[in-house]
Amino acid sequence: MLRHLSGPLWEELVAAVTDTLVLADDQRRIAGIKEEGKAMETVENLESKHSDGVVVVRPARDTMSRQRLPYYVGISESTAGAKNISMNLIVIPPAGAAEPHLHKGYETAIYLLKGKVDTRYGQKLENSVICQEGDFIYIKADVPHQPINLSATESALALVARNDSNEQEHVITYHA
Repeated sequence: MLRHLSGPLWEELVAAVTDTLVLADDQRRIAGIKEEGKAMETVENLESKHSDGVVVVRPARDTMSRQRLPYYVGISESTAGAKNISMNLIVIPPAGAAEPHLHKGYETAIYLLKGKVDTRYGQKLENSVICQEGDFIYIKADVPHQPINLSATESALALVARNDSNEQEHVITYHA
């Protein structure tokens, strides 16, 4: 159903995500130098709200992933106490690409919010699938892959979920 979402409703969804990223950028600038140099966000430097088993996380800034893409840490063990799931917002800059990699022992589900991405995959990254906003993408555990933003002018945005609450710990850089 969301794949065919278009018009004002789709534009409202994309605007809401964009507004969230702009707000996070503003918060990052306000935070200044004291946040630089940290590899991962932790509960202490995220705005989190806990209430009887429900946790809301508002990332204050993006961080660099092992895949060499900026992302906003959402749900993880360190931010929400999650045990078997993580969910983050990944940004692929204009004409940008992740380092080829795999997730050792963990599956990945992606919803492409904005943009057009060529996902290369396979032992030699010999396969390719073009994904566009509104697509759901599933990547099996241990499959080498590399997403590449096909736009030279706009970032691609994706919501990424994995069945691993410490997902960055199991990212393995891959050399085809």
